[in-house]
Amino acid sequence: MLAAARGLILARASLGVPLACRGLRLSAPLETCIVERWWKVPLSKVGREPRIKHRRYKVYRLVEDTKHKPKEPLELILTQTVDDVGSRGDTVLVPKSFGRSRLLNQNKAVYASPENKKIFEEENRLRQEGKLPRLQTHTGEKTVRFLRKCTLEVGVNDCEQFELTHEIVARHFLRNLGVVVLPHTLKLPDEPITELGEYWCEVTVNDLDTVRVPLSVVRFAEPKPESYRVWLAQPEDAPQQYH
Repeated sequence: MLAAARGLILARASLGVPLACRGLRLSAPLETCIVERWWKVPLSKVGREPRIKHRRYKVYRLVEDTKHKPKEPLELILTQTVDDVGSRGDTVLVPKSFGRSRLLNQNKAVYASPENKKIFEEENRLRQEGKLPRLQTHTGEKTVRFLRKCTLEVGVNDCEQFELTHEIVARHFLRNLGVVVLPHTLKLPDEPITELGEYWCEVTVNDLDTVRVPLSVVRFAEPKPESYRVWLAQPEDAPQQYH
């Protein structure tokens, strides 16, 4: 290692590079503070030095501080979908550190220059006209990922005959999973679901992606009041206080 360092020093010396030079990436950024004198210095006579020895002329007030002012966000155009940021063609404002290290460095975004804006505006126009394939929205991709991890449980009343319909399944999607699913985007098995058991249903998101969600049909259990759940959680030797 010592020999390699010595060889590097000799090579720099032979090229005429100063040995104590500092790399550009190691140099600290130059921050600027603009100040002005609180008391104006009076004009001096011709040929004489200005009278600035008085200490009041050494009092300054801050005009602009570029070191501590809030940093402006970086405006970028995404070239692909990024989680929790946006989808392709979206113009986003992100912190400079995140935009340069996570987006620009990984070719996931470009600068929002006038030329790039025109390119993506033309691309969006062609997609709206149907000349280019549609892309899934950012919210749609998050919905698809969420549905792939879910299992829908449908509770039915204690009756002899029942049959699940698209409207019932859509209502349970909203009640149990918090996802708004329109009935016409659902697909159930060809055979009617009239018994308890494990089934499946398919959900189409924005007419682009279809997700198969496991469907479990069980007996509906009426929720118990809070006082009953507290009573069940009490130890056996505790006094009974359920009303």
